[in-house]
Amino acid sequence: MANNNLSVSEMIAKNNAKKNGTSDKIAPIILGIIAVFSILATIGIIVTLLTETITFFTRVSLADFFLTMEWNPFSSTPKYGIWALILGTLKITAIATVVAVPLGLGAALYLSEYASHRARSIIKPILEILSGIPTIVFGFFALTFVTPLLRSIFPELGSFNSISPGLVVGVMIIPLISSMSEDAMSSVPNKMREGALGLGATKFEVATKVVLPAATSGIMASIVLAISRAIGETMIVSLAAGSTPTASLDLTGSIQTMTGYIVQVATGDATFGSDIYYSIYAVGFTLFIFTLIMNLLSHWITKRFREEY
Repeated sequence: MANNNLSVSEMIAKNNAKKNGTSDKIAPIILGIIAVFSILATIGIIVTLLTETITFFTRVSLADFFLTMEWNPFSSTPKYGIWALILGTLKITAIATVVAVPLGLGAALYLSEYASHRARSIIKPILEILSGIPTIVFGFFALTFVTPLLRSIFPELGSFNSISPGLVVGVMIIPLISSMSEDAMSSVPNKMREGALGLGATKFEVATKVVLPAATSGIMASIVLAISRAIGETMIVSLAAGSTPTASLDLTGSIQTMTGYIVQVATGDATFGSDIYYSIYAVGFTLFIFTLIMNLLSHWITKRFREEY
């Protein structure tokens, strides 16, 4: 046995002696450059947003931007009350969350606790395919199928509204919640399930009173990231929600979200250097702050409620 170990050691030493070590020296340099490039790209995006946003606020006061409710930059007396766009974004996000959370958690719970290996191998890839569908396809689906269907049930619903895109955005983020939540539930040790079953708990009680609480960290992180994804959705709301900024809580009429406004102006006739042009960056920076807060919240939840087994 000692001779065998010695011969193996000799083989390893001989193999290492043949290598000149060039790849081991170059690989860290290349990977380091890639990492630095990613950091510089992020810094560049933030600096660009911040610089143009500051230019906008030299022309429009912070009070008018954050404390007023009317958004109408194209009128003869422009109004830049960002809350009209924020409320439109939040309406879409709220509807999407109401749809996606129960469906996503239900799918995750089934895949983790009830599905056979064969069922899991079929259902999970289908959910992942759903997450790969281009958002513009979801947008046309909302506009040409979901909206007419809803209007046949609720005639007072407008051609552009909050409900239709909200429902479709909810469907779009289901795979994000279900996949991450299922991974969190699957990481719960089987001994916890077996212990609960041994104490007389039913399978449903094990799933809801043992597995769900134990996977809280991953589940909450998935929900927060999904909400962040819904906040930043562009094509669905641009096609199906309309382009009428309003601070009303009504869900049946046309609205406009932050991303919808950016698309409208970026593809329109905004003159370079005009107030409308710089308003894109102000809205984009506000959207960036929203998504940054959601991502930081996700990381905090993950660390705060993480269970180690």
